[in-house]
Amino acid sequence: MGMPMSDPGAWATAMNNLGMAPMSMTGQPLMSDFDPSLGMMTGIAPMNPMMPGLGIVPPPISQDMPVVKEIIHCKSCTLFPPNPNLPPPATRERPPGCKTVFVGGLPENATEQLIVEVFEQCGEIVAIRKSKKNFCHIRFAEECTVDKALFLSGYRIRLGSSTDKKDTGRLHVDFAQARDDLYEWECRQRMLAREERHRRRIEEDLLRPPSPPPIVHYSEHECSQLGEKLKDDSLFPDAIRVLLTWVERGEVNRRNANNFYSMIQSSNSHIRRLMNEKATHEKEMEEAKEKFKNALAGILVQFEQIVSVFRAASKQKAWDHFSKAQRKNLDMWRKQAEEIRNIHNEELMGIRREEEMEMSDDDMEDASESKDSDDSGMTLSQVEALKEENDSLRCQLDAYRNEVELLKQEQGKVASVPPQHSEEEATRRQQLSFLQQALQGMQKQLLKIRDELKQREAELERSAEEKQRLESQVQSLQERGRSFPLAHTPQVRIPRLRLPDTLTYCDASIQRIISTFLHVHPFGASIEYICSYLQRLDTKISTSEVEALLARLPCTFTQQLTGVGASLEKRWKFCGFEGIKTT
Repeated sequence: MGMPMSDPGAWATAMNNLGMAPMSMTGQPLMSDFDPSLGMMTGIAPMNPMMPGLGIVPPPISQDMPVVKEIIHCKSCTLFPPNPNLPPPATRERPPGCKTVFVGGLPENATEQLIVEVFEQCGEIVAIRKSKKNFCHIRFAEECTVDKALFLSGYRIRLGSSTDKKDTGRLHVDFAQARDDLYEWECRQRMLAREERHRRRIEEDLLRPPSPPPIVHYSEHECSQLGEKLKDDSLFPDAIRVLLTWVERGEVNRRNANNFYSMIQSSNSHIRRLMNEKATHEKEMEEAKEKFKNALAGILVQFEQIVSVFRAASKQKAWDHFSKAQRKNLDMWRKQAEEIRNIHNEELMGIRREEEMEMSDDDMEDASESKDSDDSGMTLSQVEALKEENDSLRCQLDAYRNEVELLKQEQGKVASVPPQHSEEEATRRQQLSFLQQALQGMQKQLLKIRDELKQREAELERSAEEKQRLESQVQSLQERGRSFPLAHTPQVRIPRLRLPDTLTYCDASIQRIISTFLHVHPFGASIEYICSYLQRLDTKISTSEVEALLARLPCTFTQQLTGVGASLEKRWKFCGFEGIKTT
C-alpha cells in the first residue's frame, strides 16, 4: 500500500496557493519568513507537509483569486485534483457554528484509518461517524478547519496503485447540520450577549450622574451642625433638605422640640434674603429689557436713515443718473429696508404696549391711594394693618416669655440633678440665652411699632380735625348763601353740593373738571368718554376710580339709560342745577 512520495510538497503547495501558511499543533507558524504574496516559502528547504500534527489555519478565501489544485500523495492513498475548467462543487448553506462536514464518494474499501489519514491534515478531529455506505461525518475541534476540509471536495481518491473500482472514488465534502454544533454555537452566542450586556451596563454606570448622599440620622451633634449650616446662605439648600427629611421621618419629640423650633426659625429668616434676591433678579431683568429696548430703538433709527437715503436716491434729480439695472436694485433694496423697518417698529411698539399693560388697575389704585395719603395722612386700612402686626408681635412676645419661664423652671430642676447631666444643662442654657436674645429683639421691634402706631394715630387725628374745620367752613358758606335775598343773587347760581366724608382735594378737582365737561354735554356722556378726556390731563386716572367718584355724588351726577335694544347705553349727566331750577 505504501509508495514513495513523488511530490512531498503537494499539500503545502495547494495550501500555499490559497494563502495559507503551514502551522504546527500549537498554532505557531513553522516558517517565519512565509510570504503569501509570492506564493512560495523562502529561506528554508521544503518540508514534508504530511508530517503528523502539521496543521494549517486558512484565512478567508478570496473568490476572485484562482485556486490551483495539485496532486496530493499520502501514505495509503493518492488524491488527484478535479478538472480546473469544471465549475466548483455545489455546497449547502453553512449552518451557524458548523464544525461537522459530510464526506461522500469514498471508496468501498476505505477504512476509518484512511479517513483520519486524509482529513487530519485539516485539523484536530473529534469524532468520525462512518456509514456502511460510501459516506461519513467528521466533526472537527475548530470551525476554521471545516473550510480546509471543503478544499478536498472534487478530488479523486485512489488507494495505493490499485485500479479496482472498489479502491477508487470521488470525494464530495459539504457542510453538515449537527445538534452539538448548534448547541455550542448558541451557548457561545449567549455568552457574547451576556458580555455585551455587562459592557453596556458598565458604560451606563459610568455615564449615570452620581447619586445624592444619604440623609444622616438625627443626633445632638448632627443637629448642632445643621443649625450652623442653616445660617449659611451657600449651605442652606442642602441643610433644609436634611431638616425636611428629619421632620418627615418623625424625629421630633418632646426632648428635641426646642432644637427643631430654633432650626425652623432659622429657616424662616431666609425668606427676606430670598425676596431680596428675587427683587435683584427682577431689577436685572428690567434693566436687560430696557437695554434691549434702547438698542432696538437705535437700530430702528439707523433703519430710518437707510430708508431716507433710498428715498433721496429715488428723487428725480438723482434717479435719472442711474442705469436701468441700478434703478431696479435700488427699488428692491428700498422695499426690503422698509419691510424690515416696519417689522422692527412693530416689535418696539409691542414692547411698549406690554409695559403699559403691566400697569394694571390695582397698580393705579395703589398709586392713587399713596397720593391721597400724602395729602390727608395715613389711611385707616394701613392703621388696621399696623394694629394686626402689633397684635401678632404681642402674641409672639407672650410665646417667648412662656418658653423662657419653662426653661427657667427646667433649669431649676436641673440644678438638683447630679453632674452627669451637664450636657443637657449646657444645651438648655444655650437655648435659654437664644430665646432671651430673641425676646429682647421682639420687644425692641414691638416698641418701635407702637411708636409708629402712635405717630400715625396722631396724624389721623390732625386730618380729622382739618376735615371738621373744612366742613364747618362749608356749612357757614351755605348758611351765608341762604341769608342773601333772591334779588341780590347772581343769575348763575352755584348749587349747594354736599361733599362726602372721603372726598379729598384731588377728588374735588376731578369733580370740578367732570362738572364742566358734562355741562357742555347736556345729553350726557359715557364713562369711557369721560375717562378718555381725563386721561389726557392725568394718565394715572382709572375708569373704576372715576365711576366710584360719580356714584358718591348723586346730587351732582346722575346716570341714565339711553337707546333701545342693542344700542342701550349708560350715560352720566350733570344735575347740579336741577334743584335750583325746581326751586
